[in-house]
Amino acid sequence: MLTVKEDTAVIGVSELRTRAADVLKEIKKHRVILTKRNRPVGVIVDYDEYERVQAMLDEVEDIVLGDVARKRLSRKDRRAITLEEAERKVGLR
Repeated sequence: MLTVKEDTAVIGVSELRTRAADVLKEIKKHRVILTKRNRPVGVIVDYDEYERVQAMLDEVEDIVLGDVARKRLSRKDRRAITLEEAERKVGLR
């Protein structure tokens, strides 16, 4: 395992097979980039960090979608259609 930044280590798939217990300890301190034939194929992170990232992405998505909705409401040419009309337009009815 090679530490490339203070918070990131790199490990090959073959090394992961032989040192899984060490990697599990390592993810408490570092992100681990998993490589195969010297090319990155994935990242192993602590579950708590994964949860934090997912929560942050959810918040960003909510902000972006809220902004889109706000812009649509402020358009002068806004026109609402019913669900039935939308389904007909896309061929569902």
